[in-house]
Amino acid sequence: MHPTTQTALITGASRGIGRAIALELAQQGIQVALVARSLPDLQKTADLIIQHGGTALPITADVTDQQAVFSLLQTISTQFGPVSILINNAGSHRAIGPIWEIDPDLWWSDIETNLRSTFLCSRAVLPTMLAQKHGYIINISSNAGNEPRPYSSAYSSSKAAVTRFTESLMLSLQDTGIYTFAIHPGSVRTEMADHLINSPVGQRWVPEFRTIYAETQVPSSQAAHLITRLISGEANSLSGTLISVYDNLETLIEQAHHINNNKLYRLRLHKS
Repeated sequence: MHPTTQTALITGASRGIGRAIALELAQQGIQVALVARSLPDLQKTADLIIQHGGTALPITADVTDQQAVFSLLQTISTQFGPVSILINNAGSHRAIGPIWEIDPDLWWSDIETNLRSTFLCSRAVLPTMLAQKHGYIINISSNAGNEPRPYSSAYSSSKAAVTRFTESLMLSLQDTGIYTFAIHPGSVRTEMADHLINSPVGQRWVPEFRTIYAETQVPSSQAAHLITRLISGEANSLSGTLISVYDNLETLIEQAHHINNNKLYRLRLHKS
């Protein structure tokens, strides 16, 4: 049996999509542990939650650092108890431009923020989830991982890896009571998106993002609402899949047998 009051760990919770997710989960009566590197923005998220009657614990940490992740899990366990919901939302998209011109350290930093943090946090929460036979791990992926992006190679590669990691995790967790999903949150106008649209490097190498955000922009609340539905259990049959905010979840649930049998909504190499 899982505890009546659940605890969620949300990385990248200081603003944008992470803040929206934290606010929505807190409104559902879930205790939220908020993690990011910036304390002022993180505290703003916590204050908003508390003002609306929720329970929040802000923790500054570098989630690409194994020891830091171990320490923050200890803090959460002491203050709130075991984590039953993990939202791997921390993300970075700073390495923009041709591969032969990008700073290798900047390129690798995107990989570590998007992929290593997802692995480290998942690895850290799983022993307790397995002991309780209950848990949800939601990884924020992107449509960028489904196609080559010549001038966003680190972001595209890391998000493809996050989607594949989600599938691998699902296969290792069958019949454990733990479910995992990758989600595409849509074109949310975050600080990262503003950098892509307005920075000189973004305007030079990825000018298409201005059109993408103008035509398909969605509020961050849509991703938050999707996550709320996923952790409710109604879509457990779709564990391991990549679900977009633009998808019709009811239709996907109805077609779950077909989706799983044909390995749809997953990364696959098609050969003729």
